[in-house]
Amino acid sequence: MHGVDATPSHADTECMKSVLIVGFPGIQALDLVGPFEVFTGASRHLAAEGKDGYHVTIASVDGQPIHTGTGLALLAEPLPDPRTPRDTLVLPGGHGTRNAVTDTELMSWVREAASHTRRVVSVCTGAFLAAEAGLLDGCPATTHWAYADALAHRYPAVAVDPDPIFVRSSPKVWTAAGVTAGIDLALALVEDDHGTDTAQTVARWLVMYLRRPGGQTQFAAPVWMPRAKRAPIRAVQEAIETEPGGTHSVAELAQRAAMSPRHFTRVFTTEVGEAPGAYVERVRTEAARRQLEETDDTVTTIAARCGFGTAETMRRNFIRRLGVSPDQYRRTFA
Repeated sequence: MHGVDATPSHADTECMKSVLIVGFPGIQALDLVGPFEVFTGASRHLAAEGKDGYHVTIASVDGQPIHTGTGLALLAEPLPDPRTPRDTLVLPGGHGTRNAVTDTELMSWVREAASHTRRVVSVCTGAFLAAEAGLLDGCPATTHWAYADALAHRYPAVAVDPDPIFVRSSPKVWTAAGVTAGIDLALALVEDDHGTDTAQTVARWLVMYLRRPGGQTQFAAPVWMPRAKRAPIRAVQEAIETEPGGTHSVAELAQRAAMSPRHFTRVFTTEVGEAPGAYVERVRTEAARRQLEETDDTVTTIAARCGFGTAETMRRNFIRRLGVSPDQYRRTFA
């Protein structure tokens, strides 16, 4: 699985856009295979129209088969001369990135190759490779929602946003969120290169949205609510979580904690990491998510039960926090 179909001739590859996907031990298979299928699928469609597409190559440091984190082995070619001009360089992720970022030979190759490449794409935790290579300094970037905090902590010069499906981090570098987001980004690049019709055709073949609604926050695990150290604040948290639909004004919560509203707000924010109002909203959102997934109750009923008051207030909250409406969320996860 090195090229599009049979090995193209030299004349053919000169006309095609060259895509090189870098492999390493412990890679996430779909981070690699997803973009591979998009680019090669676009090539098949374009070839039928007599147009040039992509020549896709998978390469590793030693050219040996790449063993994924689940044991699947993928054939690879040796990494080419990093100074060779190419159109697109793809850096997948996976648990193997922990070792890959310390592989001096690989990282040296990535830094050099990036300077001779039109665009660099990271998928999932492949953002760690891009950040280690210095490609994301001072730039916005995304990665799998579960690793966003680790990326931000390790590379403070990178402005990490855990919600977008993908981000154009700079004029040259793109970063995608977790796993299947590499497919979303590859479709966007095909659309940029060859137009919406080609990208839409590939998306339909893969049974995918060309542009899926919302961000990756909607797919994240239920938010863990941090516990305060002070007993009065913990008691307030438990009261909010036990009855999300309660009034829970700052004045009422402060009275429960036996503090003045101003002092309570300051202590709560310090202990929990966000203001009381934001915490109440987050608890209500999580409660509503569960009810949308597990019940057939109407959005209006759930909104009232979870403290949003009206369906419209809940809709605005979902769009702001999750990027989708309650109805869209239920269709996806119920």
